[in-house]
Amino acid sequence: MAKTLIDIKRTLDANVGKRITIKANGGRRKTMERSGLLEETYPSVFIVKLDEENAFERVSYSYADVLTQTVELLLTESEEGDNEVALNA
Repeated sequence: MAKTLIDIKRTLDANVGKRITIKANGGRRKTMERSGLLEETYPSVFIVKLDEENAFERVSYSYADVLTQTVELLLTESEEGDNEVALNA
């Protein structure tokens, strides 16, 4: 996907309102995987509204997290969730 923060932001701006899966580094060899809707993008961060099964309603990450691959994003193409496209390279 993107090589710069601006490219990452533009890609996420184009996908606002779509389903997304997040794989985030939780520290100490833990990886958390969550899914929800890409709700909003701001100049420095983006917000994901999580599905009901998660403890939190929303999470936010910076574009630098995506750039440094601390967070991996997968865009879900269909409602069933069987066709996913990686948003980061």
